[in-house]
Amino acid sequence: MLRITLVMTFLIVFFILSIPVFLFEWIIGKINMNIRNRTSYFIVRIAFKIVLFISGTHITVKGFENIIKDTPVLYVGNHNSYFDIVISGSVIPYPTGYVSKKEMIKFPFLRIWMYLINCVFIDRDNPRQGLKTILKGIDKINSGISMFIFPEGTRSKDGKMTSFKEGSMKMAQKSGCPIIPVAFTNTSSVFEKQFPKIKSSDVTIEFGKPIYTSELSKEEQKSLGSKCKEEIQKMLDAV
Repeated sequence: MLRITLVMTFLIVFFILSIPVFLFEWIIGKINMNIRNRTSYFIVRIAFKIVLFISGTHITVKGFENIIKDTPVLYVGNHNSYFDIVISGSVIPYPTGYVSKKEMIKFPFLRIWMYLINCVFIDRDNPRQGLKTILKGIDKINSGISMFIFPEGTRSKDGKMTSFKEGSMKMAQKSGCPIIPVAFTNTSSVFEKQFPKIKSSDVTIEFGKPIYTSELSKEEQKSLGSKCKEEIQKMLDAV
């Protein structure tokens, strides 16, 4: 229980210290939104790295060269653990927002940081609201912010991927941005497999080659979610 106690203690201290930072970031946003996006993401990345250090999580990164520098992208990943977000956020060097379930809005300090790094919140039980969230994600991408989505809609309990929701691919199709498939391996061993304990673990995150939607046929566009799933499965099988 020591690791989770230390992680929770760090998060409490981080959120308390965040109070004056929120004002600082708000002022920066009024002057230059691009700078605010970068500084907010930088702060959150540092927090993620500290959480991973405390938890004893050792990350192997593959395909880092496939991350595109000057163009916003849609990252599409399999989902096994809450730590998938912490791991990917600590590795991806450019401002990236996440599509998160609306329940996260209930946590005040966390919610503010999520807004600051351009996360959007989706109601999985309300298709109309879900469409609005996708449109917000498209706006984020068009403004230069990459987005990260887990198209399964929830965490896998056995490590096997379920079907990818095709609607989630609309962010790439409508914005024209590239898609980067992301494969997470063994991330559930950090927390979920021995809940409520945190265990030192070796995990892998792999970034696949970009998929350019403009180069796909109409038939391939219709099954883009399945194509992303296949690419991720190939990476998982190769680990």
